[in-house]
Order: sequence, then C-alpha cells, then structure tokens
Amino acid sequence: MSGWGDYLRNTITVTLFSYLAISAWAQEANPGRPTVSTPATLTPVGYLQFETGGLGAEHSPDLPNQISFNEVIKFSPTKRLELLLQTQPFAYSDLGPSNSKDPGDVSAGLQAVLLPGTETRPTISVSYFRRVWAGTAPDLDIGSNRQSAIFLVSTDVVGFHIDTNAMFNEQIQDARHRAQFGQTLSIAHGLPYKLGLGGELWHFTQPFQNGHAAGFLFGPTYTPHPNLVLDVGFNRGLTSTSTRWEFFMGFTYLLPKKLL
Repeated sequence: MSGWGDYLRNTITVTLFSYLAISAWAQEANPGRPTVSTPATLTPVGYLQFETGGLGAEHSPDLPNQISFNEVIKFSPTKRLELLLQTQPFAYSDLGPSNSKDPGDVSAGLQAVLLPGTETRPTISVSYFRRVWAGTAPDLDIGSNRQSAIFLVSTDVVGFHIDTNAMFNEQIQDARHRAQFGQTLSIAHGLPYKLGLGGELWHFTQPFQNGHAAGFLFGPTYTPHPNLVLDVGFNRGLTSTSTRWEFFMGFTYLLPKKLL
C-alpha cells in the first residue's frame, strides 16, 4: 500500500505541475515594453504581469549619463479593466562634477477598454495615471508627470502589430503647472524562431524648455515561452533637446498562477 500511495502522490504531483505549466504557456504575456507606447489591449484576466528592465541614457539635456531600473506591474480583474503600478526603484545619475543615487517616481493608474478589437476593427482604450510618490532622481528629456491621461489604439494589419498613443500630461516646476502633449507610433512584426522586431517613433512637447523631445526606438524580442518575453534595443534622440542615446534590456513575465 505504501508503494501504491507513493506512486499515486507522485502521479498527482506530476499531473498538477504539468497542468500549471500548460496553463502558464496557454496564457500569453502582453508586453508594454520596450516601447514608449502602451498597448490598448489588456493582460489576461486574473494574472499578474511584471515588466522589468534597465535603461542606460547618454547625453541628456540636464545630465551626461544615467543608469536606471524600472518596473511596471499590471493586473486585469475583468476583460475591460486593468490596474497598473509604475516605479523607478533606482537611478544612478552622472551630473558631471558629482553623481547621485536616487529613486524615481511611483505612479498608479488604470486602463479601460472602450471598444474591444476584432479582425476588422482596432481595440480602443483610455488610461489615467496619478503620481502617488515623488522621487528624487533627475529626469531625462520627457520629464516627470503629476498626472497623465492616454488615448490608446491597437490593431493588427497583414502580420504587423500596431500600437499608437496620444498622451496628455500635467507637469509642475517651481509651482508652475504646464500641459505636455505626446504622440507615439509603434510597429512590430513576428519573426521565425520565436523572435520579433519592433520600431517606434515618439514625440513629446517640453513645456518648460519651449522645445520638443523626439526619438526613434528599435528593439528585437525573444519569446521562449508565451508568458515570457525578453527584449533589448536602443533609442536615438532626434532633436537637440532629446537624450542622444538610450540603451535598454529587460523582460515581461506573466505569472503562471491565476489569482482570480
């Protein structure tokens, strides 16, 4: 009986782990990185998604170099609503004669689907973010926002995935409030061997500098499992007040266990 009991327990354990693995791979991650654009589509309902990465910036208008780490956590309790948390836990900034090690802002938000997508129409969503904690890390060319509203559209056309955003931000400096406007267009295409390739054009006004920040982002991805996406790439600034170069590396991971 003892041998049969051990066999039964082992069989149940293997079956459960196999089921969890299949369930995990059946649910696909929906990464918002490495692009500036956020997809209008949401993450799978009931699953936590983590978007983790590092960024190296060179020749920004206000500082020579910066290395930072960022984290975005997403959770969709329903098919139409997603909760989000954005953080920058650490940034090392080279300020020329000195340097600093500081955390960045923490923002919380939500995203709602207005029109679910089909084969013939795009997904249309809106989102809102509010800064809940102000960090002390120096900002790059786009700056930091007290609150943001975003209009998002995502669709697929002849094998290409397209995300485009229109952003409306509130920035504060020396007790002055200014509106910032941004636009992004991201296009990605799947390749053989679980690879993908994406490019993006983005633009933001710089209300306190009376300028414009713009850039071209390029990044390949690798998806070893549907719930894990690895990325690496760079961004090239296109204006004199944009960060000249940004290099990034990270991953998106959808937890295999459903919370709801």
